[in-house]
Amino acid sequence: MIYWHRQLPPASADPVGEHTVEAVSARVQGRLAHGDAMWGSCYQSLMDALETRVRQELARLGGDYAHVRTESIDSKHDAHTDEGWLHGRFDYVIYAEPSNRPAR
Repeated sequence: MIYWHRQLPPASADPVGEHTVEAVSARVQGRLAHGDAMWGSCYQSLMDALETRVRQELARLGGDYAHVRTESIDSKHDAHTDEGWLHGRFDYVIYAEPSNRPAR
């Protein structure tokens, strides 16, 4: 249902719109360093949150597939609580199978 970068949805599907979604990971204690265990944990949490958000958007907008074209992931830190997390912004195209689109 979600295709990344060079992966393409089925050729039978038609593009129906470009969208952007943002997601955040769970928070962890301390600062994140790219490649460490906490980063990996937050990255998986971010990807899980992204998948949930994209599935919600596909259902809301009537799409069958999403093709993520660009992504931007930044680490965030709250000095007051000493918590870190990841924030992601993902640009994607929604595709729909012609047989699944509502008639106009």
